[in-house]
Amino acid sequence: QVQLVESGGELVQAGGSLRLSCAASGNIGSINVMDWYRQTPGKQREWVGRISKSGVTNYADFTKGRFTISQDNAKNTMYLQMNSLKPEDTAVYYCAAQVLLQRYWGQGTQVTVSS
Repeated sequence: QVQLVESGGELVQAGGSLRLSCAASGNIGSINVMDWYRQTPGKQREWVGRISKSGVTNYADFTKGRFTISQDNAKNTMYLQMNSLKPEDTAVYYCAAQVLLQRYWGQGTQVTVSS
């Protein structure tokens, strides 16, 4: 079992920055990759990016260099640094952990970008 808790979401003005955190606990050593997703009402959950156990990252095209994923293994925490935020980045952001064929999700954190 893996437990994930996101934090850091808040209201920010367009052009601003936020750093989201995803704290993992439980069977952390079994995690292969961790992902960030986001979701707005009425839309499907959208993949933002991922980081592997070895630190290799991949991003969705829409991030266009604005978002950076990192991890602090000592703190069992993954981060999503978001810069140059746009109103269309408004969403609930979720982190997910992949353990073999099982995917674990956090509860989400709300990011609101005002124009």
